[in-house]
Amino acid sequence: MQRQVPRFASVRSISALILREMTTTYGRSPGGIIWAILEPAGAIALLVTIFSIGFRSPQLGTNFAIYYASGMLPFMMFVSTSGKVQQAINYSRQLLNYPRVSFMDALLARLLLNVLIQAIISTIILTFILVTWDTRTVFVVGRVLNAYAMAIALGFGVGMLNCVLISRNPVWASVWSVATRPLVLISGVIFLHDRIPDPYRTWLEWNPLVHVVGEARRGFYYSYTADYVSISYTYGFAGVCAVLGLLFLKTYYRDLLER
Repeated sequence: MQRQVPRFASVRSISALILREMTTTYGRSPGGIIWAILEPAGAIALLVTIFSIGFRSPQLGTNFAIYYASGMLPFMMFVSTSGKVQQAINYSRQLLNYPRVSFMDALLARLLLNVLIQAIISTIILTFILVTWDTRTVFVVGRVLNAYAMAIALGFGVGMLNCVLISRNPVWASVWSVATRPLVLISGVIFLHDRIPDPYRTWLEWNPLVHVVGEARRGFYYSYTADYVSISYTYGFAGVCAVLGLLFLKTYYRDLLER
């Protein structure tokens, strides 16, 4: 007779995996979470320094820091989430041999911790910018939160699909890393999507991150309409990736553990 898994076993497994992740990722290196904050802050500072030298004002608004932060931080939420989720099986392979730990526990643990850390980072950086400078922006909480939700959903869906591909063929991790390096240039983070001429602008709208960044930007700039943003397309793209990833994981889960 199969042994019944106790109720709330997944909650305890996820909590244990989160604590393990916190210890190994942020507890071993000096500074830990400080370095996680400095990475996006440094990228934003570099962009502000470079473009403020050559231009009087950013492509939207009057403050370079909030312009780049409003695009970079949601973009980093996607990058970090997808990166963490896609390595969930490989990272927790030994623990997944225990019957009380499922692959969904590993995926959700990495997702929840990453979202929490990235939310803290975004809050610290945005608060610093808004307190330090007169950004002349109107903060629309609902749109900003929706942009982050879109980034999280997209990161989780893409991460789940990549989790299968990387576990079956580790070379895919390198291929994906190289293929996605131009994303910061073609997702509207640096160059405002509206300023890109057609037909390139229409082509780039197939990239769901363009819609994430556009939604975030109109959450900071009240007059910015960003008519190209399609919330349903982004969530739909994320949902398709997540469903495919889940189906593949259920099908090949045991095979992946034996590799």
